[in-house]
Amino acid sequence: MIFGLDTSVLIRVLSGDPEELALAALGFLFDRRESGDRVRVSELVVTESYHALQHHYGASKRDALAALLQFLESPGIECDDGVVELLSTSGMESAKPGFVDRVIHRNYLRSGADRVATFERAAVTLPGAIVLPP
Repeated sequence: MIFGLDTSVLIRVLSGDPEELALAALGFLFDRRESGDRVRVSELVVTESYHALQHHYGASKRDALAALLQFLESPGIECDDGVVELLSTSGMESAKPGFVDRVIHRNYLRSGADRVATFERAAVTLPGAIVLPP
């Protein structure tokens, strides 16, 4: 079987808070691995978790990126390779455009868009981006 993880499960695993739910989430993941099931984490869950770790748990961008990367590289966890590549990019915590903007840009191009319109000036470095004038 393939199980998709919701943000609430991933956040409990990464934050350990509240402990009861964190233990339940870890137990669920352990059971999936023992059963040979696949566990998938969507790009939307990764980006939402990235923000939640910062805004609700006080993690720095660097720590949030590192925690997500470590989780996604765990045995039995699947996520789109492009997200893992972005998470492991050196300096991503201070990159312009940032992690979430790059995920959005990448998704548009993967879904068949030829160009991505934005006001984010730093996006000029991304292929297919057009920066609209103010």
